[in-house]
Amino acid sequence: MNSYGDSSSPRGRAQIPGQHGDPGGDARGGGWSAAQEGTAPAGRASVAPRAAGAGRASVGGSASVPQRGAPASGSASAAVPPRGGSAAGSASVGSASVGRAGPGRASVPVSPAPAAGRAAGAGRASVPVSPAASGSAGRATVGTAAVGAASAGRASVGSAAVGGVSGRATARASVSPASGGPGGPGGPTGPGRRARGAGDPAGAARAKKRKRVNLLIASFAVFIMLAGLGVVGFTYYSTNVVLPEDTTPPQATTLYASDNKTIIAKVGTQNRTLVTIDQIPTHVQDAVAAAEDRNFYEHSGVDYKGIVRAAWNNVSGGSKQGASTITQQYARNAFDNLKDDTYARKVKEAILASKLNDEYTKPQIMQHYLNIIYFGRGAHGIEAAAQTYFGRPANKLSVAEGAVLAALIKQPEANAGHKGYDPAVNPTDAKSRWEYVISGMVAEGWLNAPGKPQAPTLAEYPTKTLRKPSQGGAGIDYGVNTPYGNVINYVKQEMRDKGICVDKEDQVTDAKPLCSQALMSGGYKIRTTIDTKIQKAAVETAQRSRKGSELSDQPPNLMAAVVAIEPKNGRVLAYYGGDNGTGTDYAGKNTDASGNPYGGHPPGSSFKIYTLAAALKEGKALESRWKGRAFTPKGTKFKVSNAGVDNPECGDSCTLTVSTLKSLNVPFYHVTETIGPDKVVDMAAKAGVSMMWRSDTNPPKGYDLTKTDPKDIAPSPFFHVVGYGQYPITVLDHANGVATFANQGRYHKAHFLYSVEKRDELTGKWKKIADEGSLKGEQRIDKNVVADVTSVLEQYPARVDHKLDDGRKAASKTGTWELKSNSDDNGDAWMIGYTPQIATAVWVGNVKDRKPLKLKNGTKISGGNLPGTIWERFMDEAHKVKDWEKKDFPPAANVGDPNTGNGEAPPPPPPPSGPPNCDPLGLFCPPGGGNNGGGNNGGGNPPGGPTAPTTPTDPRPGRDGGGGGLLPSLTPRPDND
Repeated sequence: MNSYGDSSSPRGRAQIPGQHGDPGGDARGGGWSAAQEGTAPAGRASVAPRAAGAGRASVGGSASVPQRGAPASGSASAAVPPRGGSAAGSASVGSASVGRAGPGRASVPVSPAPAAGRAAGAGRASVPVSPAASGSAGRATVGTAAVGAASAGRASVGSAAVGGVSGRATARASVSPASGGPGGPGGPTGPGRRARGAGDPAGAARAKKRKRVNLLIASFAVFIMLAGLGVVGFTYYSTNVVLPEDTTPPQATTLYASDNKTIIAKVGTQNRTLVTIDQIPTHVQDAVAAAEDRNFYEHSGVDYKGIVRAAWNNVSGGSKQGASTITQQYARNAFDNLKDDTYARKVKEAILASKLNDEYTKPQIMQHYLNIIYFGRGAHGIEAAAQTYFGRPANKLSVAEGAVLAALIKQPEANAGHKGYDPAVNPTDAKSRWEYVISGMVAEGWLNAPGKPQAPTLAEYPTKTLRKPSQGGAGIDYGVNTPYGNVINYVKQEMRDKGICVDKEDQVTDAKPLCSQALMSGGYKIRTTIDTKIQKAAVETAQRSRKGSELSDQPPNLMAAVVAIEPKNGRVLAYYGGDNGTGTDYAGKNTDASGNPYGGHPPGSSFKIYTLAAALKEGKALESRWKGRAFTPKGTKFKVSNAGVDNPECGDSCTLTVSTLKSLNVPFYHVTETIGPDKVVDMAAKAGVSMMWRSDTNPPKGYDLTKTDPKDIAPSPFFHVVGYGQYPITVLDHANGVATFANQGRYHKAHFLYSVEKRDELTGKWKKIADEGSLKGEQRIDKNVVADVTSVLEQYPARVDHKLDDGRKAASKTGTWELKSNSDDNGDAWMIGYTPQIATAVWVGNVKDRKPLKLKNGTKISGGNLPGTIWERFMDEAHKVKDWEKKDFPPAANVGDPNTGNGEAPPPPPPPSGPPNCDPLGLFCPPGGGNNGGGNNGGGNPPGGPTAPTTPTDPRPGRDGGGGGLLPSLTPRPDND
């Protein structure tokens, strides 16, 4: 039906009077005064004509008024005169939908009435508004019109733009009776409703009452509308928007290897790394806009068209839509109180979006949005998503890859209603959504346009570069469940030590968060000291689960730990203490449920390097002689012996050199007793041993050697047996001590932190907030003392058949400790050693309960076999990957007095004619030097020094240098009697 007025129309139309005066003013209709007194024919309603220049609003729906058969008395009738012709008809005018105002007249087409008598109920009229005469079109709202028995209701036309100026137009239509009094029947003096006669007081009273009720209802409606507007306005102006620079979303901390490029771990409550807009390619930004908000660069933060469309869809029973813009999505994800799915939340979300749009530019909003939105697989923000899905930073994403990530935003993970758009989970829908994004970019001119990239085809979907969920990547706990997990734990501790974080809440500042939360939400970039190539060598050599490792086919109770340190600076190059950072760290300190530290292992004879250095420092010489035969110390109830040998070949005249190479326990007990066990403990602490545990408590009690005076803990609880390694220490500490010897006595604390950086949220640049500090080190042990110790230890690799490749010189020492008191089995086995470039400690023991250490063929494990094999293989590989040059150690300084031991004078030299029972040419003399096997039977070289080993048939089993002997697990106490 044509909705515009037509004077020749055969059907009567109610004409809305036009506004008078300035078309820019508030237009009010003159009222639908049908059949003006004495002028209008019966059965018609006349409408005043519009003023010249007034715009015309077209009312689209038809309305019906009870039709009269004839102007009979007592019937409720109305006649509306058309502008041109005449036609009988009556109308009930209802609500009208929003239209647009335009030039011309407003006409209400009237349909024939269904029957004479009572008026039909109120109908609804849809009022499309035509464009204005000039300028932009305005908006018009038509209210509800209620039609009574003989009168049409009210129709209000909302805001209409006339002549380019927005105004208000209200039209009222009242249908006059055909006869009687002023205005005909039904007027003030004529018959009223239900064909009541003229002058009916009851009818007048009811009409008056209805009028009052209508006024009250209208007043209440106006109040509600004004109140709603007031609430919205108050909310807008009173809402305190927390701007993005005032709130930082949780960011994951990324740990890099020493090259500062290779990611070894990433941890946090949310996997997120903030980036600036210049680090996000334009085509990635455009892909996100094409996927989520194609009008992003045009609207003011809220897409009102989208809201109307979504609201209608929701009300009409369609799928629930949100019509949220990118700005609204950002607000919802950035503020905790916008998580609920309610219309109240929508209102506040829109208000926040408008304020954010006023405060920030579109690129800034896009930056904030892409840093906070979730992409699935635990990745929050575009940088984490790029790393998780494609293994590269966001600034390296291609157009096709950017579109994949943009397609994920709608639903990155599966739920009960949809599988989501992760290509690994739902490839069909993921590709379909990807095509939608690409086509949107083309439609918006962001692809295939001058200066813009070309649109990729479906054949170019980045399947090859797309990672599978099981491939790892930089996920939220990436690295935690790997051998790097223990490195993370040390990084936390060092951040605390450097004051980057604090432990007490009252000390928290913007620059110093709680240590318990620093790594998880601080977004730090941490460069560690770990060398990935050397770390790989350690893991491939010692990890049980690694095929081809030294433990891969050995009994399941065995466990190994390897720590390697760079002597010149203390950087930990490799650390293997277990397969993840959540279990026991076999190379370092752990803390039990009660807060007690644990994790040390008895080092056995490998600890003798500290005892030897302490003796030299106290004026003893390598050639000083000491008693070597087994004995029971005065006041004790235990026997001190060597590894199963009561009377070694050197007897009671064993030099410190021989005692070290043969790992004799008795001479080292005498040395410790002579110089004092505190001197041994002090030397170990100076070298780098930070904690030692007593073994006569359950659980073992640890002592911090960095904070304790050695005289306060030795000889009690650390007795003279400390001289040959009864008391547990960690693999890391032992490696640190060995590194100090490799660095000629200059100490560097073993550390994992190379540097710590924090991102400036305004510039996006990284700022260094901490580093490893001074690398000058501290000369803690005299160089000459160390040179003498090294001159002995560099003879050891050949004695246990663990020389390094290509004749590279190295110094080493083994160590073994008993499983338990009075047992012939071993419970801990070590090999430690160093070159000038790297120092390494290797431990082999039990995974859980202490069991005898045996190889799969039943051979007892000692320092010289399995630990020695791991040490040798690792050291060879480490030097190979680093291509370190061969270096010699400084020559021996021969410090001390050879005549300061408690041993006997050396026996006289043999007669010059040669040993007895030799043939004249000496061709069949028995070889000297005993078994050259590491001292398991106390034999070996004559007093004064070693001889070259003979060719062994199987040199590795048992070649551990004694390993500390069979000693009680409980610390012995002197008998005061």
